[in-house]
Amino acid sequence: MRRLTAETRIHPSELILPAFVREGTPEPLPLQSMPGVVQHSLDSLRRAAADAAEAGVGGVMLFGVPETRDAIGSAATDPDGILNVATRAVVAEVGDALVVQTDLCLDEFTDHGHCGVLDSRGVVDNDATLERYREMAVVQAEAGSVVLGLSGMMDGQVAAVREALDAAGHNDTAILAYAAKYASSFYGPFREAVDSQLQGDRRSYQQDPANRREGLREARLDLEEGADILMVKPAMSYLDVLSDVAAFSDVPVWAYQVSGEYAMIEAAAANGWIDRRRAIEESLTGIRRAGADAVLTYWATEVARWLR
Repeated sequence: MRRLTAETRIHPSELILPAFVREGTPEPLPLQSMPGVVQHSLDSLRRAAADAAEAGVGGVMLFGVPETRDAIGSAATDPDGILNVATRAVVAEVGDALVVQTDLCLDEFTDHGHCGVLDSRGVVDNDATLERYREMAVVQAEAGSVVLGLSGMMDGQVAAVREALDAAGHNDTAILAYAAKYASSFYGPFREAVDSQLQGDRRSYQQDPANRREGLREARLDLEEGADILMVKPAMSYLDVLSDVAAFSDVPVWAYQVSGEYAMIEAAAANGWIDRRRAIEESLTGIRRAGADAVLTYWATEVARWLR
């Protein structure tokens, strides 16, 4: 009876697997703060993508961890940089079975860990950063990414990237706008995952967790600039914002179940305080119930197998 009358369901194709690939590592490196998640080698990334495809997962979102960083994140626009090499590898492996997506942001590639270029005062320069994003967009599209995840939260980033893609002939490359991305404490484990060099914080360009209406305004702006998909991040602490965005959006709305959300459930389950599987399923159901059309989650492949 519960199954028959359930209002919200999860399907494997609505799950997207975030994956980290580290330059120069011959084998996957486990993350202490995210049990079960690794920094992949190219070979292990191919296997993980193939496993996700076999399980029926909808897509994979790739993050690169370079060996060398500099102030402008040069490795991000190097066609032979780790993220672009990994993209080509995953597209060749599973491009017909998964939607291959890439994170378009500079934080993994800069020696200061910020999402953009810094000015002489050490403050993120929005317009200089947009120029870097334009270059990244074209390089990532040429590597085979079909959805670019604009996670940097720069003003005007959607319009800038759309213009660059269209000018380069990549009209069919979709833009996933991280429209409502909050300056959250739940990103902590992600910093280990990308070996972040962050100095200070990102509160000057990510949103205040206290502001609900601001998230809706930011989402509307990205939609007006041509976003194909809107993202709310994090997910579980911002279900009200997710519901607001989903209520007005005429494009798909996704949510990112971030590293801290993953780590909390894994830690509580490891201590025997909660039922792991039920907690995972309940958390994803709550995100879908709030209005997410798809969810980025580190459990994507595992949950997809449960659902089959």
